[in-house]
Amino acid sequence: MKLINDPHERGKFIRFAIVGTLGSVVDFGVFNLLATLLKVPAIGASVVSFSLAVVNNFIWNRYWTYPETRSVPLIKQLTQFAVVSVAGLLIRTPLFALIEKPLINLADQWIPHVLTPTIVGHNVALAFVIFVVLLWNFFVNRKWTFRPPVTVPEENNESSAKA
Repeated sequence: MKLINDPHERGKFIRFAIVGTLGSVVDFGVFNLLATLLKVPAIGASVVSFSLAVVNNFIWNRYWTYPETRSVPLIKQLTQFAVVSVAGLLIRTPLFALIEKPLINLADQWIPHVLTPTIVGHNVALAFVIFVVLLWNFFVNRKWTFRPPVTVPEENNESSAKA
């Protein structure tokens, strides 16, 4: 597998994961602000926090993780990133809804009531779905959105210039 054997690809994955961690801070922060403080329903808060994290991640990935792809038109790349992210949201949202309540119940039984079971359940569910979607996003974005630009070898440029 290229990710394991190629140090350049491992570096890309590490930068992608760092960007994903920053996006997770945005995601968790906005989610908790909306769900805990402003009492927005958890699924709605999750969609909003995810969307803001996507914008954050696109900017960082375009300019730091994959700077060599900036020759690709911004709108094209943003559209591709958005498509991959929406697919990630379609993976994340039902998965979050599926595991949220059982994790709240589990937290109610096992976690001392320093934190409410709802906060613990929400955040554990969010951490799990962020990890799943990180893997999805990396592999699809690497192969589609941020694939290295195709370069034409110099000898082909010279021969076509002579023709």
